[in-house]
Amino acid sequence: MELETLRDLYVHELKDLYSAERQIIKALPKMVKAAKSRQLSSAFNQHLEQTKRQGKRLEDILASHDESTRGPKCQGMEGVLKEGDEMIGEDAEDEVRDAGLIAAAQRVEHYEMAGYGCARTYAELLGDKKGARLLDTTLREEEATDLKLTKLAKAVINLRAKKAPQERAKQQQDGKKSSGVTGTIRGMVAKVTG
Repeated sequence: MELETLRDLYVHELKDLYSAERQIIKALPKMVKAAKSRQLSSAFNQHLEQTKRQGKRLEDILASHDESTRGPKCQGMEGVLKEGDEMIGEDAEDEVRDAGLIAAAQRVEHYEMAGYGCARTYAELLGDKKGARLLDTTLREEEATDLKLTKLAKAVINLRAKKAPQERAKQQQDGKKSSGVTGTIRGMVAKVTG
């Protein structure tokens, strides 16, 4: 596709965003499954449903310009999602992985906010009032999701990640004490019965 006009760039951006949304729809179920926090898993599930609606809005905008959704794969989103996929595969404590998943999800949100902001501006300049309104709705949803993830990270997930090593060390220490007491009791029983 040649980009000779702002309209060409607008359509290109819409197709790129559509490709990004399709990739996110495929990636989110993996993130839902990988998240150990029920709150985080629920947030990812909610965003999956929202992302499907956002894709439908893009379909509607493109159709109003007699354009299909077909276009090149969004390479930027592919890279951002690859990093998130790598986080899923990391050898990490559950709480630490959840913190990493939020960071990965927020990278996705910020990438989308940049794209939707640009597309909305193009729509406004081109007089596509309906497109601008729909894109603004999606942009606000992305901002709200990012804020929700930030609050969840600050209030719950990151705190659990910070405490995880301390709690593991305490559990290990308690386990050693317990086995020491058990060993002592066994020794005493052996002396009495022996």
